[in-house]
Amino acid sequence: MSDIYCVIMAGGRGERFWPCSRENAPKQLQSLVGSETLIEQTVLRLIPLTRFENILIITNWKYVDPIRRLLPQLPSENIIGEPCGRDTAPCVALAAGVIRKKAGGEKAVMMLMPADHCIHDVTALQHDLQKCCETAAARPVLTTIGIPPTYPSQNYGYIECGKPLGDGMFEVKRFVEKPSREKAELLLAEGNFKWNSGMFIWQVDTILGLMRQFAPDLADLSDRITAAWDTPDFENTLRRQYETCRKISIDYAIMEKASNIVVREASFDWDDIGNWTSLRNHFPADSLNNVAVGRFETVNAHDCIAFSNDPDHLTCAIDTDGLVIVHTPDVTLVCSKDSTEKIKVLLNQLREKNEMKGYL
Repeated sequence: MSDIYCVIMAGGRGERFWPCSRENAPKQLQSLVGSETLIEQTVLRLIPLTRFENILIITNWKYVDPIRRLLPQLPSENIIGEPCGRDTAPCVALAAGVIRKKAGGEKAVMMLMPADHCIHDVTALQHDLQKCCETAAARPVLTTIGIPPTYPSQNYGYIECGKPLGDGMFEVKRFVEKPSREKAELLLAEGNFKWNSGMFIWQVDTILGLMRQFAPDLADLSDRITAAWDTPDFENTLRRQYETCRKISIDYAIMEKASNIVVREASFDWDDIGNWTSLRNHFPADSLNNVAVGRFETVNAHDCIAFSNDPDHLTCAIDTDGLVIVHTPDVTLVCSKDSTEKIKVLLNQLREKNEMKGYL
């Protein structure tokens, strides 16, 4: 099989994990679950499927140096900073252009995945990724991994599975954007829908061929990146291309238009740890359903989530119910577990107050 390259998308700010996640230290650079940061965990899961030198990280330009310090195993040039956010489709075009140059052609297999997923069963993940790579290398298909849904989530896109292809693989009938609660319940009832994990596997020539068909501007971006990679003009080329390219996701640009897509049902556990309440999936609860990272003492506290990375800090709660309590050296957040989505509202308020911007 051709060389396997992996592209990790690591450009998001992760505001829903404020105050741990900040503008200069986003969620993927935090140790929320385990001793390593989320992006370190993502990279380490890929070995031995591929080599460190075949892993690319596409991120915001502000995070390039911190990621290089975190991951000295990777060649420094493999950590690429986008000059501005343009969603996932330009990111894919950029990465495909780099891989085409690195691999010396378009037959390399390319994996695409986010930097902030939490997966404990690494062996099962590697097995599923290997099977997807073999499928993508054998024929011109776009391969993805679907997560068996456990509840009617409104936070994920869905994939409708069609004809079974054997060995846990299915034809993809369609992608469904994040649904309403009512629609999510209907999708689950049908029994043939999976959550869209955001992991994709394909040959470089397969994705570039579809870009030429459905998104010629993205194909042109990729061609220009290939020509400029490993030259002194690469950074200027990247900046010029991103200044004018449209903001669009790979789902809208390609996946919803292509017909040659297959999905593999995930055999591993998966969580995209979207906000503070998702810590419940990864830490044991006490007898009153409180979950804590760090020292936490309670009197008649129920259903609370407490987080602190400071081993000397003690958080206490008395007669409380359903709170999220997060301690950092300069900010303490207290909110209802049902109101974590309002963190973004709070951050907008802080942005409007010049004297508060240091807390962002």
